Amino acid sequence: MAVKMIALDLDGTTLRSDKSLSPRTAKALSDAIDRNINVVIATGRCLGALPAVMRDFPGIQYAITSNGAQLVDLRKKETVIAHYHRPENVEKIAELLRPLDPRKDMAEIFVDGQAYLEEELYRATERGEIGFRTREYVLTTRTPVKGYIDFMLAHKDKVENINIFFPSAEERERVQKPFREMKGVTYPTSWDWNLEVGPADTSKANTLMELCNRLGVGKEEIMACGDSPNDIDMMRLAAYPVAVGNAKEQVKKEAVFVSDTNENDGVAIAIEKFALV
Repeated sequence: MAVKMIALDLDGTTLRSDKSLSPRTAKALSDAIDRNINVVIATGRCLGALPAVMRDFPGIQYAITSNGAQLVDLRKKETVIAHYHRPENVEKIAELLRPLDPRKDMAEIFVDGQAYLEEELYRATERGEIGFRTREYVLTTRTPVKGYIDFMLAHKDKVENINIFFPSAEERERVQKPFREMKGVTYPTSWDWNLEVGPADTSKANTLMELCNRLGVGKEEIMACGDSPNDIDMMRLAAYPVAVGNAKEQVKKEAVFVSDTNENDGVAIAIEKFALV
């Protein structure tokens, strides 16, 4: 069965470590689009944090963002599907966030397509005082607010994700237990040093399936590429699950093909192999 849809994780998969798109990968995407294959972004980033190289890529219409919390039509600039935390869960999460040391347990709030960060932490990152976050990424994709918890509570009906970054996996292990004991939420994992708390039953896979149903695309016509555990369900949905060479071992086990790394055109190689034959 021919591939009609390609779902692409971004960081660590489609993008290189400097967040650029290689010429070979760009050509493979263009060639796929020219064949009327729907190339879909599927990322943990919120809409406002999409890199321009992908957001504005000619022919890419749909983006699944915040690990499935939103499906956005990039051409029409409208949200097609939106999943939010239940307000009562936002209140519970707020109580868990209050005692944390924000310099070690750096929380971000995704509200309706934008990521918000405590202003003090934003400025500290700007000054280079916080070294476990990528300075340029934070400064270009996060919006500073004073009193981020109160801000979250003021928008508790539009919270699509809570993302907490830690200086180490050990710090995450120390902090995460009460969050993981909450009911009615999901815990997608993108990195070894963060904890993401999403709305119930929200995943890249679920939103991708909703999109496929709208477009009349069957599972046997889907190719999905990823590198992290939050990509596994999406890969299981696809007839052609692909892991890049730098993917986690549990991700590679789900793949029918392990390509080269994200630095070495892994996504392009897979597209050429399965979609451009």
